[in-house]
Amino acid sequence: MTDTPVWHDAAVTDRSLLSGSAYKSGQDLSARQSLYQWQSPRYDLPGLVAEQLRETRGTVVDVGCGNGKFINRLRRDRPDLRLFGLDVSAGILGEVPGPVAVADAARLPLRDAGTNAVLALHMLYHVADIPAAVAEFGRVLAEDGCVVASTNSDHDKAELDDLWQRASGDILGRDRGPSRISLSARFSLEKAPSLLGTVFGAVRVVALPGTITVTDPAPVVAHLASYRAWADQHEVPFDETIRRAEQIVSQQIAKQGRFEIVCLGGLLICRR
Repeated sequence: MTDTPVWHDAAVTDRSLLSGSAYKSGQDLSARQSLYQWQSPRYDLPGLVAEQLRETRGTVVDVGCGNGKFINRLRRDRPDLRLFGLDVSAGILGEVPGPVAVADAARLPLRDAGTNAVLALHMLYHVADIPAAVAEFGRVLAEDGCVVASTNSDHDKAELDDLWQRASGDILGRDRGPSRISLSARFSLEKAPSLLGTVFGAVRVVALPGTITVTDPAPVVAHLASYRAWADQHEVPFDETIRRAEQIVSQQIAKQGRFEIVCLGGLLICRR
């Protein structure tokens, strides 16, 4: 998805919505993450991030750490690192082993050049001022440090976008309904290198393509329902559309034996 409605950017960066609903707990984030259980090839994203930090020593800050998926892995694999988690949502930080703090990515509570690696994993699209956040990463990062970011392509999971428009169109009584919200559109895999390149001279992209194949509609339904925080912005009855999407997926599985979703995400490794 490349074109987004006028309201889109405000909706995905609304801090009160992010902290009070979308990421008040880790439930919806976990539902989105869990869909990748059915992806082939299946990537160990926390393991890939840990591998990028194999030469890193000292302090690693996970900005927008969410439910602590990456911090938990690093605590296990790299007990030598000093780990610090930051997020805009106090609620979701309750699930993350400390030290943690509530913070805005564009105003990090960190000293200049005191951090050896910054993680920004599937979160920069939620920051209202992305260039300001990238500049902050540069400010707090040690000269020989690195930033590891991640996001999805503009073309990621197009089948779910199509499914939503088909289902919402059926509910509204027309051929196609409105597009579903695209969280990564503001900082997609295609846009990210230039945004990060304003501060970092070397930005390396590690593409992670794959295909999700399900034989039960439940994981797809859970993924779509995890966007409930933005239900009012979808311009269609949310629950009815979810139920219709479940029917469409069930019908396709009955006919073809599976429902497939083509994915494209990636890591961005940034150095000065």
